[in-house]
Amino acid sequence: MAASAASRDRELGVVDLRPRRGRLLSLWKIARNKPVGAIAGFICIGLIIVALTADVLAPHGAASVSHPRLQPPSLSYPFGTDNLFRDMFSRVLIGSRISLGIGFTAVAIGTVLGTTVGLVSGYAGGWADLVLNRVMDVILGFPPLLLAMFFLSIFDPTSFSVSMAIGIIITPATARIVRGSVLSIRTLQYIEAAQAVGNTSLRIMLRHVLPNVVAPIIVVATIQIGNAILAEAALSFLALGIATDSNPSWGKMLQDTRAVWQTAWWTAVIPGAAISIAVLSFNLFGDALRDVLDPRLRQSS
Repeated sequence: MAASAASRDRELGVVDLRPRRGRLLSLWKIARNKPVGAIAGFICIGLIIVALTADVLAPHGAASVSHPRLQPPSLSYPFGTDNLFRDMFSRVLIGSRISLGIGFTAVAIGTVLGTTVGLVSGYAGGWADLVLNRVMDVILGFPPLLLAMFFLSIFDPTSFSVSMAIGIIITPATARIVRGSVLSIRTLQYIEAAQAVGNTSLRIMLRHVLPNVVAPIIVVATIQIGNAILAEAALSFLALGIATDSNPSWGKMLQDTRAVWQTAWWTAVIPGAAISIAVLSFNLFGDALRDVLDPRLRQSS
């Protein structure tokens, strides 16, 4: 009865003036259906807040050496101290700035490059598609970490160069996902209509194609943040990052304490746990975001 009344209203053009469900209620429903993704999302937000307020939250300076050496975790030192008389809790908080900052910047660079390559490759086709795909294949042919090390051996490690090195190695994944989405869109009728009225290819790509591939771009960017954090930690562990004693990163914390891992387990476990939690949280949040934004997965659930 209600269904027939609703269909009759649609046929007569009756406007439904009932209040729509609020955004908070929609978010609550999504969080209830995807509890793991919701928890991961809250952890991601918490990590970002910690990175932004690290100087306020840290009880000591990152380079302060007025602490007992290799003190195990306790009430006074929640994460213990390292072999250079420094408070690891403060260093983990302050280290989140570089680890997350480089991660977000690298993903921004990789997303812009990958989206541009994917749009042009998928829409233009022909020789442009062939050339751009071969360039992506060349990048994929190198081990990611070795490619980043080669890039940083040419350019001095700075915040931009490290972000660019990581952004380059994550570009092909974004480019391929965007290209696949563009290939499925460019043959639709509204694209043909835009071409028929004389719109330029650039206008069609930016105004009609790009807005319809935003969802997969957001999903792959969220997942790539975890990969970028892991890549930055690896580069810092190899002394190719930008971290210093007063401005550390989680990877540098592992490098500084690798000589005492066997006698002081917390010096390896604490920074490693920070990296693992950050990477896992962003990956799980990206998976949940994919399920929410993908219409096919949303309809099947």
